[in-house]
Amino acid sequence: MADLYLASLSPRRRELLAQVGVYPKLVRVAVDERPKPAEAAADFVQRLAVEKAMAGSKVLGHGAKAPVLAADTAVVVDGGIMGKPEGREHALRMLRKLSGSTHQVFTGVALVCNSVRTRLSVSEIRLRPISSDEAEAYWASGEPRDKAGGYAIQGLGAIFVSSIKGSYSGVVGLPLLETADLLQGCGIRLLQTPAERCRHEESGAALGGAE
Repeated sequence: MADLYLASLSPRRRELLAQVGVYPKLVRVAVDERPKPAEAAADFVQRLAVEKAMAGSKVLGHGAKAPVLAADTAVVVDGGIMGKPEGREHALRMLRKLSGSTHQVFTGVALVCNSVRTRLSVSEIRLRPISSDEAEAYWASGEPRDKAGGYAIQGLGAIFVSSIKGSYSGVVGLPLLETADLLQGCGIRLLQTPAERCRHEESGAALGGAE
């Protein structure tokens, strides 16, 4: 069974893979994560996922055969991509826009395994109304700072979520149904044994120089 590399240092994606018994090695990559002019959200997240996976293969070395997995997530409101907050005021504006409304979360997944294969997950989230005091307290918690859309469904932000239609794991950052399909198509076995887990953890130091 070939080693799987994850082109991400996201602890959330590692936890999701561990949930289905997959323990990748890590590879650091750096790509330009800005959307292109008029780029659709579905195209944006899939393009970035592919670029990250390809960058991971490049870090591993010319001609590397090891499979590399990558993903990218975007929050979309009224057709526009909502990035990560640039500061307090920006985060509060984001929360005001999301408050009491429905938005979409797009996550693209890419796997380099001989060829490049991709999958797309789209989920619909509705947030209850968020008061100004709640938004301020949420910002003060520190959680929104590096989150697309300025909130985290797997963290404190869960108290704002009134409904979800689609993939919870996709909203967190790695849709497990689609990811499992890609991995199995590449011969990566899910539900690995404890012994295999220990082997991967012992050799799990991240490669590459970019954060």
